Amino acid sequence: MTGARMDLEFAAKAMKELGHPTRLAIFKRLVKSGYQGIPVGEVQEELSIPGSTLSHHISSLISAGLVKQHREGRVLFCVPQYEVLQEVIDFLQAECCSAQKCG
Repeated sequence: MTGARMDLEFAAKAMKELGHPTRLAIFKRLVKSGYQGIPVGEVQEELSIPGSTLSHHISSLISAGLVKQHREGRVLFCVPQYEVLQEVIDFLQAECCSAQKCG
């Protein structure tokens, strides 16, 4: 959705995936990693999440456009998509106070 105005369905999907406590914890950890991302193994170790469970939750974040993965040799990295996160925030703020009269 990057570069285009976010629609209601896309925003709802992103917020739904972030609404799960484990996925939110994973995403918060990914956001700390910066644009280079973090190896999946480090996330698993730091958050003490079983591999299959972590994979399931990361897949959900990927499907919402919030995370991408890339491989460097044998290491799989998760990279947060800050642009998409910003679009979700912008979507929520877009009409802030628009129904109130000014002045």
